[in-house]
Amino acid sequence: MHRARPRPRTRATGRAVAALALSTAALTALTACGAAPEEEAATGVNGVKSTEAASVADFGGMEKLVAAAEKEGELNVIALPPDWANYGEIIKAFQAKYKVRIKSETPDASSSDEIAAVKSRKGQKRAPDVLDLGIAFARSGAAENLFAPYKVTAWDKIPDSQKDADGRWYNDYGGYVSIGCDAARITTCPETFADLLKPEYKGKVALNGNPTKSGSAFGGVYAASLANKGSFGDIQPGIDFFGKLKKSGNFIPVESTPATVEKGETPISIDWDYLNAGYADQFKGKGVDWKVSVPADGVYAQFYSQAINKDAPHPAAARLWMEYLYSAEGQNLWLKGYARPVLLPAMTEDGTADKTFVAKLPEVEGTPAFPSSDELDKANATLAENWDKAVS
Repeated sequence: MHRARPRPRTRATGRAVAALALSTAALTALTACGAAPEEEAATGVNGVKSTEAASVADFGGMEKLVAAAEKEGELNVIALPPDWANYGEIIKAFQAKYKVRIKSETPDASSSDEIAAVKSRKGQKRAPDVLDLGIAFARSGAAENLFAPYKVTAWDKIPDSQKDADGRWYNDYGGYVSIGCDAARITTCPETFADLLKPEYKGKVALNGNPTKSGSAFGGVYAASLANKGSFGDIQPGIDFFGKLKKSGNFIPVESTPATVEKGETPISIDWDYLNAGYADQFKGKGVDWKVSVPADGVYAQFYSQAINKDAPHPAAARLWMEYLYSAEGQNLWLKGYARPVLLPAMTEDGTADKTFVAKLPEVEGTPAFPSSDELDKANATLAENWDKAVS
């Protein structure tokens, strides 16, 4: 569950849902073996190759895109844990709908690992076709010209603030930083960041990864900053908070995963609410009583983003995958995994959002705000410089 990507039991109000929607070593060590065979890319209307297709219209319509993708027959994905935002079911559903076999590699990889794989495997048939990235990595990858511009059919329904104007990336689903707690092991579960400092939580608090690499851990530190008089422009108070938590013995340098939770190694886990909420279902009948809350003193929400590798070995399948994810079917499958899909406001308006899944979303109070690109860059730089010193 690294999903080192910058991966409660309470229910989100409609206002909060709408606001949210608006608002490596193993990989880099691979050699250049397995280079992609030289094949002529499929050509759509007006002679546009699938590698250059910027919309379904360039294929001559959805039917021809499907045909081109099925001719390729494969899709390479990376860093998609099956228990993360319901990706396991999404992958199965896509394969059942289309004659495209998905090769899912290194599910627990991080966003930085994904970018590394794009670079180190350029020209190889094993290169990832598509990426699910923390927003900071999506922006930096676009700046490095790693992604192919492509606008899905639902493009106009994605808020401008949630996409790159050129279609190099677009937000997909999001959630809030939350505190998950095993009530079977913890007498009184913490509900705020301030609670986490209490002595009864010694050796029990963990993040889902390292915040310099992990989007969910990054979000946890950002939320802690907001809870301690910090701001989007100043993440240092969050770093200081975890330094204090480490000094007290409460914070442990163990990456929280379903396995560590079930074993009792990380009975308190700071993670995205859709992951923690999903764990509550996963742990039923296993002796774990998983409770989840969104800390009112540090409300922080964030989306992840989709992008297509500019040098994808299966360019048509990559674009079909995007079309599927941004269809009502794909968006509802994320929603089923407790994640808030970017098209939820539009789907709520047109009646295509599954009301049963909406009703199960973790509850949140307040309206989230989002950091700017410059603020994210500054936060990442501050973490890179100060995190290890604070928690060592």
